[in-house]
Amino acid sequence: MEFLTLVYVVSALYLCSLVWKFYVQRRDQECYILDYQCYKPTNDRMLETEFCGKIIKRNENLGLNEYKFLLKAIVSSGIGEETYAPRNIFDGRETNPTLMDSITEMEEFFNDTIAKLLARSEISPSEIDVLVVNISMLAAVPSLSSRIINLYKLRHDVKVYNLTGMGCSASLISLDIIKNIFMSQRNKYALLVTSESLSPNWYTGNDRSMILANCLFRSGGCVILLTNKRSLKHRAMFRLKCLVRTHHGARDEAYSCCVQKEDDQGRLGFHLGKTLPKAATRAFIDNLRVLSPKILPARELLRFLIMSLIKNVMKSNNPKSSSGGGSSNTTNTKSPLNFKTGVDHFCLHTGGKAVIDGIGMSLDLCEYDLEPARMTLHRFGNTSASSLWYVLGYMEAKKRLKKGDKVWMISFGAGFKCNSCMWEVMKDLEDPNVWGDCIDDYPPQCLTNPFMDKYSWINQVEDPNSVELPDFLK
Repeated sequence: MEFLTLVYVVSALYLCSLVWKFYVQRRDQECYILDYQCYKPTNDRMLETEFCGKIIKRNENLGLNEYKFLLKAIVSSGIGEETYAPRNIFDGRETNPTLMDSITEMEEFFNDTIAKLLARSEISPSEIDVLVVNISMLAAVPSLSSRIINLYKLRHDVKVYNLTGMGCSASLISLDIIKNIFMSQRNKYALLVTSESLSPNWYTGNDRSMILANCLFRSGGCVILLTNKRSLKHRAMFRLKCLVRTHHGARDEAYSCCVQKEDDQGRLGFHLGKTLPKAATRAFIDNLRVLSPKILPARELLRFLIMSLIKNVMKSNNPKSSSGGGSSNTTNTKSPLNFKTGVDHFCLHTGGKAVIDGIGMSLDLCEYDLEPARMTLHRFGNTSASSLWYVLGYMEAKKRLKKGDKVWMISFGAGFKCNSCMWEVMKDLEDPNVWGDCIDDYPPQCLTNPFMDKYSWINQVEDPNSVELPDFLK
């Protein structure tokens, strides 16, 4: 009898130890953001309207039709005149960039932003355990991650990942790498560095599908400090709830809609195809299928299930309505799920005005929800993979982020990819980050594009030889 009691006691203690071990491991697998710092280039790199006109004018490959196309594209892009470009554009050397132009552009970002983040966080570079760098369109030797290690003298055993070619959704791919490392290793600091190199990627030809990239992409970047240390939970700004990655690279149509290539004259650029909206929609829908059960409350999922069953029953009882004849053959892109039941803030990729409008329509979002993405696009443009963090910074600067709020990040990238994640706000946040000097001016009362005011006359010109150009274009 005593032996059986001993067996029961030992078994119970063993089960308790397993439960405790599982609990401790789960606590160590959290992913927290301690701080992040967006990059704001110096004012001498700001693209105001007249200078943009000069850049376009000095491209000898453009004619009257291209001028009209560019005006239409810029006006409809949602971008303002305070965005930033690399220095070789201001030096008039966009047609023949050097490797040093690219390296200098990145080192200015590294020197400014990483230093600010580490100083504010009071974290020594020697404490960094993991470094993940994603710069999609620049692969240098030594790698950009090695340059950061050399600049800040990181430890010899730091775990390093250098990503290229991942497109505008690369920062969430980097985040996924860090999350997986945190699941297997305790008490770690990770530094995520995300940006894009525009110096060697300014298109100087006349292919319309490649000119669009010049209208949208601008200089920027962000550095994020993350940890899985339980002892630092009280200092954390955000906690990662879930992350879902969707890749449609196996579909030829999706694979070829965003491609870096040379045009017919051999000029390198970034092609944005007409199939891009369709590819983005399909990737977004597949991503939502996986993400929705993770972020929505049970009551909303139950409501959706009941409504779907009722709709199917009604269709089966009314064959005429299910045949799709007559004038009812319209496409409804709105999601049947109410994502606001599980999400407080929507951090959308600033791929362009059409991208923001499309996501807003699909998720039935109001202007308040879309404002951070619209204003980020207007102020900083599309800074590729770092765009999401400028949008997050806008929300924080506007003091929208309160403890317990849920923030949903949605990004798209070449390949074609849709990546999204959910953050929980750990405390009330109100640091203006890079928005400090202008947040009170946003949103502006009027978003009238200045390019239309200055260049609308180009639409009236029929013969380019019969018009006198303004002085600032000469």
